Amino acid sequence: MQATVPQRVLIDFVIPSGWTQTQRNRIAVDVVLILGFAAFVSICAQLAIRFPTTTVPITGQTLGVLLTGGTLGSVRGGLSMLTYMLMGMISLPVFAPTGSLLGEENIHFILPWAGTDGFVWELSSGGYIVGFILAAYLVGLLAERGWDRRPSMPIAMIVGNVAVYLVGLPWLALFIASEVVIPGTSITYYDAISGNHVLDKTLKGGLYPFIGGDAIKLLAATMALPGAWAITKWVKGRDSSG
Repeated sequence: MQATVPQRVLIDFVIPSGWTQTQRNRIAVDVVLILGFAAFVSICAQLAIRFPTTTVPITGQTLGVLLTGGTLGSVRGGLSMLTYMLMGMISLPVFAPTGSLLGEENIHFILPWAGTDGFVWELSSGGYIVGFILAAYLVGLLAERGWDRRPSMPIAMIVGNVAVYLVGLPWLALFIASEVVIPGTSITYYDAISGNHVLDKTLKGGLYPFIGGDAIKLLAATMALPGAWAITKWVKGRDSSG
């Protein structure tokens, strides 16, 4: 069986070839891209909507993660999300805001900055953050096989989205089942989330409220990458013909 040769991803066509002619330059560009997309996802985390049935708001993070993987590819995309996670763990407020930081807001748009930080193993949403790494890697892997410019693009995005939940939901279930107290309150996650048992509470607190928003984000990501490819090819073609 012949191995599939990875294709160049979007960012490889966007970055001028002169910037990456030496190994030192390639490394420098990759570092800037990894850090830049980690910052991009931290901004997406500040697009937040408070939802009453869950302990965390709905944010734009998933969209940022999917675009990161599709644009950078598997390794750089995964490393970018690993960097994002580590940024929050060294006390940089890059994670999604909590309900207390949102105050009386139902919708929060970036400013004033309300990001949080912390060790992922202490956060009920920590599994989703870890899942971002897997999601970006998988979407990037499929992009390297050309899925980001084919009709199979929506499937690649769904794979990435599912990867986030594969890690995030069991993680949240553990917090609920262990009756961990929500920081800053005397209420446990088990008591704060409605439902009849741990599985019911996990789905109501970690899946159902996000389905509609995820559908919109999936659609946006599915449109954004092929659109970016079309613009890039048009610009490249215009430059070569000029």
